[in-house]
Amino acid sequence: MTATTHPRPASFTRDDYAIRMARVTEDAREAGLDGIIVTPGPDLVWLTGYRPTALTERLTMLVLTPGKRPALLVPVLERPDAEAAEGAPSLEIMAWSDASDPYQVARDLLHQEGRFGVSDSTWAMHLLGLQHVLPRTSYQALTQGMPMLRAVKDANELARLAMAGEAADATCREIIRVRFEGRRETEVAADLARLLQEFGHEQVDFTVVGSGPNGANPHHEAGDRVIQPGDAVVLDFGGLMYGYGSDTTRTVCVGEPGPEIRQVHEIVRQAQQAAFEAVRPGVTCQQIDRVARGVITDAGFGEQFIHRTGHGIGVTTHEPPYIVEGEEQPLQPGMCFSIEPGIYLAGRFGVRIEDIVTVTETGGQRLNNTDHGLYVVE
Repeated sequence: MTATTHPRPASFTRDDYAIRMARVTEDAREAGLDGIIVTPGPDLVWLTGYRPTALTERLTMLVLTPGKRPALLVPVLERPDAEAAEGAPSLEIMAWSDASDPYQVARDLLHQEGRFGVSDSTWAMHLLGLQHVLPRTSYQALTQGMPMLRAVKDANELARLAMAGEAADATCREIIRVRFEGRRETEVAADLARLLQEFGHEQVDFTVVGSGPNGANPHHEAGDRVIQPGDAVVLDFGGLMYGYGSDTTRTVCVGEPGPEIRQVHEIVRQAQQAAFEAVRPGVTCQQIDRVARGVITDAGFGEQFIHRTGHGIGVTTHEPPYIVEGEEQPLQPGMCFSIEPGIYLAGRFGVRIEDIVTVTETGGQRLNNTDHGLYVVE
C-alpha cells in the first residue's frame, strides 16, 4: 500500500474571508438580526481564518453588524496571533487587558437593544456576561436563526471535500484487505485511523466498527468484541483533511454472507441509490429522506431505519443541512451532505451505506466512489 500524496489545495485568501463576512452580515440582516456574535470554534475559523491557540475563559468575540466594519475583540496577549490571521485586514481588532472587564468593552460593539445570532460554541459565561451589561439585548443560536450559514460551499471548499472523500475511499480499499476474523473491533478501528492519516487526514474524528449484533447500534464505538465468521461489520469512518471533512460507511461480511444479510444489504443499497438519484436543486432535504425511507419501508423494514438519512459536512463532519423529515430547506448547488440509509436488526446485525454528495446545477455528484456491493473479507 502506497499512501497517496495530494497536492495542497489553494489557500483561502483575505478576499475569501472578506466575502464571507460581508455575505453573512447581509444574511443576518435578512434574517431579522441586528448582527451576529461569533466566539472560538468552526464559525470563527471559517469567517476569519483565526483559530486561537488555546481555548480559555478569556473572551474572544467577532461581531458582524450591518453598516459597520467587522470587529474582533481579543485578549491583549493574543492580539499578535489575531493580527496574523489571513482575514485580519478586513477586521477592526480590539484588545482588552486582564485588568479590565471584557463585557464592558464588548458593550460598545453591540446595539443596546439589538437581537443577535450567537455561534453555538459560545460559552454560557460569556453570553451571561453580555446579558448583564446589555439587559435589553436578546440572542438566538445561529443554528436556529441562520442554519445555512456555511451550507453552500465555494469551489475551493468543494475541492477540499473531494480530496477528503478520495482519501476516505483509499482507506476503504485498503481496510477490506486486512484480516477481520479473530481480531477485536478496536484493532480494526486502529487500522482505519492509521490509514486515514496515511492518506492525508490531519484529524480522525470517528472509526465505527460494529460487528455482528454491535452493528445494530448506528453509533457503536469499537469495543473488545472479537469478530466472528459470518459477522456483518459496519465500518463508518472519517475526519478532517485540509480542514474539511470526510465520512463514509460500507458494510462487509466475514466470509460468505447468509441470504438475510444479502437481502438487507441490497435493500439498503437500493435506498441509497434512489436517494442519490433524487438529488437536484430545489428538492427539499426532507424529500431525499422520504425517498430513502420509502424504499426501506416498502421492503418491510421501516421501523428498523432509526435515524435521519444524512447530515451536512464541511469544516465539521456534522453540520446543516440535515436530511430529515421536517427540514424544508431546498437543496442548492454547492451544498454537501451524507446519504446514509441503514437497517438495524437488534441483537443480530446492521447494514449502512454512506456517501458524501454535493449538489450540482443539474443533480448530484458523489464524493465517495467505492463499490456499493457487500464486501467479503477474511
